[in-house]
Amino acid sequence: MAAVGARVPDADAGGDADRSLRCRSRPPASGPRDGVVAESAQTPPRGRLPDFLHIGPGKAGSTWLHEVLSRHREAYLSGAKDLYFFSRYYDRGLAWYCAHFDGAGPAHAVVGEVSPDYLSHPAAPRRIRDSLGPDVRLMVTLRDPVTRAFSAHLYLAKHGLAGHTFRETLETVPEVLGEGRYATLLSRYLDVFDRDRLYIAEFDDLRRDPQSFLDHTTDWLGISRYPLPERLRAPVLVASKARWLPLAATSRRAADVVRRFDGADLVGRVKRAPVVQRALYRPLGTDRPTPSEADVNFIRRELEHEVEGAERTFDLALRERWGWL
Repeated sequence: MAAVGARVPDADAGGDADRSLRCRSRPPASGPRDGVVAESAQTPPRGRLPDFLHIGPGKAGSTWLHEVLSRHREAYLSGAKDLYFFSRYYDRGLAWYCAHFDGAGPAHAVVGEVSPDYLSHPAAPRRIRDSLGPDVRLMVTLRDPVTRAFSAHLYLAKHGLAGHTFRETLETVPEVLGEGRYATLLSRYLDVFDRDRLYIAEFDDLRRDPQSFLDHTTDWLGISRYPLPERLRAPVLVASKARWLPLAATSRRAADVVRRFDGADLVGRVKRAPVVQRALYRPLGTDRPTPSEADVNFIRRELEHEVEGAERTFDLALRERWGWL
C-alpha cells in the first residue's frame, strides 16, 4: 500500500486528542452569503472539532470512505458527507460547523469529516489550520487523473451538467481537469502544514483490496481494524446515468438549495437511500463509455508535470503504476 505521512497519534501526548474535545468558536471569515446569517463568535458551540479530514479529490472513493468510517464504533463522522464548510460555507462560523459533530462522545477516539473539494479550494488549507490547528490529520486519495476526470464527466452528465463530449467538459468545467493538478494542490497544504500531517493513499489500492485499504486507514487514525461487510467491498456509488435527465437535474438543484438552508444531513440521508438511487439512476454496466485515446493523451500532457511533482514530493511511482510511462 503506497501511503505517505502516516503517523499513529499518541493519546498520552495531548495535541490531537485534547483538541478534539474542545469546540472553540471564532468569528466568521466574511459576512453573510446566499442569505445565510453567519453565527457570531458568542454563539455557544456544540460538539467536537474534527481531528481528521479526508480532503479529496472528488471521484476517488470519498463516499465509500465516509460510509465505512461512519460504521466504526470508535469514529464519529458528520451525518452528511460534503459539509463544504472550509470551501463554500466558512462564513457560517465555527459553531455551525461544530454542531454537525454534537453526537460525538467519549467513546469516539476520532472525529472526522469527508469533503473532497477541500483539496482544490485555494482558501481551504489556511482556513483548516486556523480552525482546527496545525495538528489536524489530512487524508488524500490520489487517482489516475485520466480516470478521475472521466468519472467526474460521467457524474456531471447524469445531472445534465456536462458538455456534449468529454473534451467539451474538460474545456468548459475547469475543475474536472484542475482537481488532477496534484503537485499544485498539495503544495498549498504543505505551505501551512507539516508533511507528516498528510496521509497520501492511492485509489488503486482501494480498488484492488478494500479491506487492506481500510486497515491502513484505521491504523493511521489509531483505531481498531474491523472486517468490511460484503456490501462495502465494492464502490458505494457505481457509475450510472439518469433514468430521466430532467428529474435528475431537478433533484441536484433541489439538493443544492437544501444545503444552503442548513439541510446537509437531510441531503446525505436521501443520497444514501437505495430507493432514491434506483429511482433516479441506472448503472451503466457494460454500456459504460471510455475516453478516447486523444483525450487520454491530452490529459496526460496537461498534467504530467503535476503528477511528476507529486511523485518527487512524496516519493511515489504514480506514472508507472498508472501506465503513463
